[in-house]
Amino acid sequence: MSVSFAIYRKASIFAYLIILIKKLKQKSRNRMDKEKKLIEKITEGIQEKKGKKIVIADLTGIEDTICNYFVICQGNSPSQVLAIVDSVKEHVRKEMGEKVYAIDGTRNAQWVAMDYSDIIVHIFLPEVRDFYNLEHLWADAKLIQIPDLD
Repeated sequence: MSVSFAIYRKASIFAYLIILIKKLKQKSRNRMDKEKKLIEKITEGIQEKKGKKIVIADLTGIEDTICNYFVICQGNSPSQVLAIVDSVKEHVRKEMGEKVYAIDGTRNAQWVAMDYSDIIVHIFLPEVRDFYNLEHLWADAKLIQIPDLD
């Protein structure tokens, strides 16, 4: 009796592990889908206010990063940078119900960072973007360039 119980117990543990792995994979897929949709909505918010040179840096292949993606863009003036910030914030809130965790840099509006946890949005003035050159700094990342809407 104890032998058959041990076999049954091992089989049920194995079945439980398979179910757990499937649930984790599904959760991971759902998270990736949500991140992709969030990036899409962020990009739409940027384009709505004529943000230029949008680059998405996929950091998922790099270990120990603070987030999974950067969305990098630029505005031509401090007022345009702030307009892009407001547009992204409102667009994401309306379309996805997500709120930005933190925003930094609005005081001088040369480089504003918006933290959406797994995605950080960087909105620069052109000369500040050229100076910090995040795309070069994160050269290991897969970079995706989004064409300007002109």
